[in-house]
Amino acid sequence: MKFPIEIKFKILTFVNQFSATDSTGKLMCYVKQKFWKLKEHVNVFADEAQSQLICDIKANKVIDWSAKYTFTSPDGEVIGAVARSGMKSLWKAHYEIFDADDRQVMQIREVNPWVKFFDSLLGEIPIIGVLTGYFLNPQYLVRNMDGESIFQVTKSRTLLEGKFKMEELRDVEETQDMLGFLSVLMMILLERRRG
Repeated sequence: MKFPIEIKFKILTFVNQFSATDSTGKLMCYVKQKFWKLKEHVNVFADEAQSQLICDIKANKVIDWSAKYTFTSPDGEVIGAVARSGMKSLWKAHYEIFDADDRQVMQIREVNPWVKFFDSLLGEIPIIGVLTGYFLNPQYLVRNMDGESIFQVTKSRTLLEGKFKMEELRDVEETQDMLGFLSVLMMILLERRRG
């Protein structure tokens, strides 16, 4: 993976869909959430034509704030999972990342929950709500189990679309790059609903 990665999604759509590009501008993936599903189901494709599936993401529970989302390859092999820590995530985003053997290997933490709070609150006010994306930008850190920051994810200043930037803070194995990236994609989908 070539960092930083830019993740962009359209704000005015019925289904969640976004794309990720690497530092060279090359499309890494196109993500589309299945519509009208009781259990979350997200497909990650290699292209916008949705002709090549990279990963399938499914929740283990029906509409639950502490669900676990499992990543599987097109041939059904488990890559890993991410789970929102229910009570801990009420105020400040808190996710746990698991490898293919279901061992926790990383975690995602929101840096400042007040930013998201005001973004969500002011976002409901006409005219002002359109401008919040320009000056209120949540930030998240992905850390390993030793507490070392591996990735930083920041919502960028934009008006008419959602844009996040994922930066690598230290070198990690390619499998952890992919697991961290997929976990960030799912976290963005879930946190987007909260503001």
